[in-house]
Amino acid sequence: MLLGVNIDHIAVLREARKINDPNPLDALGICKLSGADQITIHLREDRRHIHDADAWRICEQSTLPVNLECAIDEDIIDIVCDMKPMRATLVPEKREEVTTEGGLDLEANFERIKKAVKKLHENEIEVSLFIDPDKKMIELSKELEVEWIELHTGTFANIYAMLYGNLANTHHTIKELELPRKELKKLLEKNIKEIKKAAKKANKLDLQVAAGHGLNYQNVTLISSIKQIEELNIGQSIIARSVFTGLEKAIKDMKELI
Repeated sequence: MLLGVNIDHIAVLREARKINDPNPLDALGICKLSGADQITIHLREDRRHIHDADAWRICEQSTLPVNLECAIDEDIIDIVCDMKPMRATLVPEKREEVTTEGGLDLEANFERIKKAVKKLHENEIEVSLFIDPDKKMIELSKELEVEWIELHTGTFANIYAMLYGNLANTHHTIKELELPRKELKKLLEKNIKEIKKAAKKANKLDLQVAAGHGLNYQNVTLISSIKQIEELNIGQSIIARSVFTGLEKAIKDMKELI
């Protein structure tokens, strides 16, 4: 199982004080030495964490493959084509959201995505689509001729946190998931089955499968045990743990789990 370490949250810490420390670039060598297989970053339209200069330097200096997550906005795609990461993962993006919620709607944005995929491929950048574990989305991904899909695990992570974590006891409670524990267990089992089914469907269509969003040290093995998933992209939980253990140990702990 490959691990892509998302280092956006190092930049989040930097932006909290609007200074130059900590520098996401400093994480590259540690990630490699700790066993990470890929560096993942998200160049958001509002540049809330990773900036253009960060992304340029990371793409130029990383000895690990770089997976650059981005919106399908034409200006952003142009920038990504100039930077030439190994992979671009196209994601939905709303400026008001705290983090990416839900997968791309391939049906509603088919022509825009097709155009973006074509341009990225012309620049020798492989493409992944961040989608919900849905049969229709997987079939459309195949039509769009991408190499990868990344299954959105945010719903799974939220259900797990409501069931086994402290999410239900915070002001971030998700109202739709305020259910009895018995119902939450059924919902979790159903969601895991949907992810497995989606991964199998994608494999049959010769799509490589990654997964990510909300994965942490408590829930990750339920996803990493799905054999059709080749790669996990994980950021917040690793960076959060690194505050207490150091980044090297945080990455090694995750690698051991997956």
